[in-house]
Amino acid sequence: MVNILPLSVQNASVTRNGKHLLGPVDLEIGPTGLTIVLGPNGAGKSTLLRLLHGLEKPSAGRVRYAAPRSKAFALQAFVFQTPVMLRRTVLGNLTYPLTVHGMARHEAEKQALTWLKTLGLSGHEQQRASQLSGGERQKLALARALIRAPQLLFLDEPCANLDGAATRDIERLILEARAAGTRILMATHDLGQARRLATDVLFLNKGQVVESAPADAFFEAPQTQEAQAFLKGDLVL
Repeated sequence: MVNILPLSVQNASVTRNGKHLLGPVDLEIGPTGLTIVLGPNGAGKSTLLRLLHGLEKPSAGRVRYAAPRSKAFALQAFVFQTPVMLRRTVLGNLTYPLTVHGMARHEAEKQALTWLKTLGLSGHEQQRASQLSGGERQKLALARALIRAPQLLFLDEPCANLDGAATRDIERLILEARAAGTRILMATHDLGQARRLATDVLFLNKGQVVESAPADAFFEAPQTQEAQAFLKGDLVL
């Protein structure tokens, strides 16, 4: 089995249209855990996730997986804050990532139906995915990312604008994925959610990784003024 982690980031920066968005960043993402990425609006959380996933190219520095990039990209997934639905049925959204990688359609549909039962979406197989509610679409997007058991999963505010019941279901899927061995990096603005899920925290401000620590240490005794202010609900300047 190919292992794509650790993921090493060395002096990486992102500049777009002349505006500096991120960096320089030096990180190493190990093979286990659930890293929560925190920071005020505009801190660079989404840009960092996109950089690590390969959606954003570094303007300087490098991002290196433990495997060739082609294999690394095939073994990771990304779920956006606003879920992207394929122009297919609910069932078709889940079978697509399996059949496109060579799985026979009958086996893909068998796995997809099992996931739909887990999601509480049995009976919606032939419904257009775009017709689902916001929470249902987000669960479907997450299941579509997880159905191939990626080694690495990026989540960008997956519970934004969802109600408590949908958030609970999303968090359950996330924790089950982590227990099954998927390495997760997730941006969130919800401190309660961060406390429930995180094994460690990356705290960003103004495009810089200001603090990196195990979750318990970060929430109990943050080391920087920026993190202390953020956790108290104060403005971070």
